[in-house]
Amino acid sequence: MHIVHTEASLGWGGQEVRILTESAGMVGRGHRVTLLCPPEARICAVARSRGLTVTELPIGRKRPGGLSALRNWLARHPADVLNTHSSTDTWLAALACRLLRDPPPIVRTRHISAPLPDNASTRWLYARATRHNVTTGEALRRQLIVDNGLPAERITSVPTGVDTDRFRPGDRNSARVALSLPVQAPIVGIVATLRSWKGHRYLMEAFAGLPSTDGLLLVVGDGPQRAALESRAAELGIAGRVLFVGNQEDVRPWLAAMDVFVLPSYANEGVPQALIQAMLCALPVVSTPVGSITEIVSDQHTGLIVPPQQLEPLRAALAGLLEDPQRRAMLGAAARAFAEANCGLDTMLDRMEAIFRDVLGR
Repeated sequence: MHIVHTEASLGWGGQEVRILTESAGMVGRGHRVTLLCPPEARICAVARSRGLTVTELPIGRKRPGGLSALRNWLARHPADVLNTHSSTDTWLAALACRLLRDPPPIVRTRHISAPLPDNASTRWLYARATRHNVTTGEALRRQLIVDNGLPAERITSVPTGVDTDRFRPGDRNSARVALSLPVQAPIVGIVATLRSWKGHRYLMEAFAGLPSTDGLLLVVGDGPQRAALESRAAELGIAGRVLFVGNQEDVRPWLAAMDVFVLPSYANEGVPQALIQAMLCALPVVSTPVGSITEIVSDQHTGLIVPPQQLEPLRAALAGLLEDPQRRAMLGAAARAFAEANCGLDTMLDRMEAIFRDVLGR
């Protein structure tokens, strides 16, 4: 198949990583994959660096120029299936296909749990212009069915898959030495784009109140909230114990260095890739019942679930894990076993391939 992905977003996070991971996987299975994105989008350069085929189009905004460019490209380069990912490129793709004599079927992937408007134009986009909708978790699928009245048979949950061989437990001390981190200090970590809803502020405030004063909070990722978070760390008096390391091409050494992984999101989640990666690395995880997180984190079994935006439960969960190495090991082992069995890369590729073939009638 010739699979064409569109992505209008200029940002960087799990959505963009999934597009690239899925694209590379489909190329590995013998399919032809093309990514259409704005030239200024970070995914454009990263995709090229990974050997993927990229075409730059002005689709970062809902403007006539972008619509025309997308329509003309599709007319010249027939696609078997068009997989859209953000609101802007989905609307442009839907309208562009209306202008084509033989348009490809659109598969729309929704990566986050933000609510959709319940109006006629949204229903047209998702129920008529789009052949099939994919969500990154079952809770997101139910949301579209219950809140927006979309037909259940045209929505499939396909959580993001992670390479279970690439992400596996590592040697903590070796990782810390290689990264110039303290070998003995307890390390709590998070891997996430620095956006408000990821909950970094609550994590810092909970960390600041922990009984131990020799621990380190490792913040992997970058984003619009960085300056505000650095200022908040200084206000809390923990600037010297919070290490912002920015975006990392390979997060595995940083995960290996952690004792506990935390993702205290309070909105806009599907099944976060970083959470799966941490679980595959046999880390005990602490998260929240947001989006589809509880589809992989079972409280007290494969991790700990705490209420979002509440400091005391989060602080208590962290303190309890840091004081109990045996419990950390038990939760980490269960997390690894679950993620390895349910969240592999091939599982995602199999399901997406089946959806693409189904919309093509193959």
